[in-house]
Amino acid sequence: MEQLKQTLKAQIIEALNLQDTRPEDIDDNAPLFGDGLGLDSIDSLELMVLLERHYQIKVEDPREGRKILQSVQSMAEFIQSKQPA
Repeated sequence: MEQLKQTLKAQIIEALNLQDTRPEDIDDNAPLFGDGLGLDSIDSLELMVLLERHYQIKVEDPREGRKILQSVQSMAEFIQSKQPA
């Protein structure tokens, strides 16, 4: 799980072109939107594309997407839940 979270952080930084951000700057449980990392709705679309491209996970329901994209931790838990056992 720790490796997945580190990978996710690097992928988020790359996908969103967060040039002044390092993986260690992102707290696992900090909100990605609003007060946390300060992402917006365009960024959420980029994160959905990231999930599809890197993990072959397509999120259809926007309400579910909001829950999944709350934090790096919630994204990692969702990805793990979708991986074959």
